[in-house]
Amino acid sequence: MPNQTCMGGLLKCSFGMAPSSFMPTPKTVMTSNMVAANILDHVPMMNVMPFGMCQSPANPTVAAATAAAMGVLTPMPCVPATPAPWVPGAPTVMLCNAPALDDTCKLMCVYGGVIEFVQAGQATHQIP
Repeated sequence: MPNQTCMGGLLKCSFGMAPSSFMPTPKTVMTSNMVAANILDHVPMMNVMPFGMCQSPANPTVAAATAAAMGVLTPMPCVPATPAPWVPGAPTVMLCNAPALDDTCKLMCVYGGVIEFVQAGQATHQIP
């Protein structure tokens, strides 16, 4: 069974060059003495921090820098763009009126990146 995610989870992006930490919105629900997460914890720069440098050619800053470098892919600082919630969530466990978030969920960036968990932030509570 997948682990429930919480504050301190570690994320990676398929176009990012570094891992990032996960910061769920403060809630009254805890898991392993950490704030638990649900699928609505997807807000850039609040819940999902940058992944170092972005290598996605769909990112306008990367495209501009690559064009300026005469076609040589030039990574630029990451600013996540995640307007939609995590998918699919854990619909069997509702957390603050939204499905709980487990470590198998994915988050899509509008620049083509797929964000996923490397570490859930805790290893004792699992979600069915």
